[in-house]
Amino acid sequence: MAGDSKAQIDADFDPSALEAFLVGHFGEGSMALERIGGGQSNPTYFVDFGARRMVLRKKPAGPILRGAHAIDREYRVLEALAPTNVPVPTPVLYHDDDALLGTPFYLMERLEGRVFHDCSLPGLSPDERRGIYLGMAEAMARLHAVRPDEVGLGDYGKPGNYFERQIARWTRQLGESPSDRIPALETVADWLPQNMPEDDGRVSIAHGDFRLGNLLFHPDKPEVIGILDWELSTLGHPLADLGFCSMTWHCSPDEYGGILGLDIAALGIPSQREFLDHYFAHAAPTPQLERFHLVFSLFRFAVIFVGIADRARAGNAAAADAADVGPLAGRFAARAMEIINGARTW
Repeated sequence: MAGDSKAQIDADFDPSALEAFLVGHFGEGSMALERIGGGQSNPTYFVDFGARRMVLRKKPAGPILRGAHAIDREYRVLEALAPTNVPVPTPVLYHDDDALLGTPFYLMERLEGRVFHDCSLPGLSPDERRGIYLGMAEAMARLHAVRPDEVGLGDYGKPGNYFERQIARWTRQLGESPSDRIPALETVADWLPQNMPEDDGRVSIAHGDFRLGNLLFHPDKPEVIGILDWELSTLGHPLADLGFCSMTWHCSPDEYGGILGLDIAALGIPSQREFLDHYFAHAAPTPQLERFHLVFSLFRFAVIFVGIADRARAGNAAAADAADVGPLAGRFAARAMEIINGARTW
């Protein structure tokens, strides 16, 4: 562990307050604390306390948009999925009192494995890369096979009309942003409700941010052992997650680590069609992915980057590079327009 409770660490709270809380909850022990870099949303820390190895997630300090950073929902979905075959870390506790760390927080079991933030998977063999992508598809299929009402999540969101509600939510969030307008993003916002497929009634637990960087893989096998970062999860449609994950094939390496333009056959990475076929081979019956789902996913990610830029300007972004990634909103809006205009097939 790189830090401890007495050392200077990049924490947005008083470490001694957390250590006193853990002593009161678990009994005597010493704490080591380390902030995990790379996150753009909820501040995350490794916490060792005695023999316990845990991860702490909390809301960011400062003003936030209504409904954002819902870590109570993160903890609830982890509790519900822990007994299933969906790979998630074991939840430990949730604390909702702002007084201790400035915001609510929760603790979960720390899993040992590999996280890949670069979707080209440098350093792996072609066979390993293929296995990682197919393992990602299988983990997503497992999640979407869970019936929400059977794990106590029947009221985790409003069933039905998921895309209609999501378009309204993210369009409203875009409108509330103080950032400069992005014309392409406004065009996409207008296109989506006019091209939305008829609701087919399919309801699953939608992760909301299902991508390679939010998965923890076994140290030696291409197997997902933990799906992470459930902040945006809700009751939704499985094609929302599938479309979001498919953005990897439609974004370049400098656009949040996509693989567009790379020789994926030489790398061993499946084509998008192969990835989709593998998902559908393991999933509950689900309609095919359409152009709409990709455009929607690109739009939503673009609005998320608008929010990151807003937080960077306000000085309360969770990651040091937030000011650099914020401009990606325009890039993702442009990618969405390419699909709308037929310049990019899938």
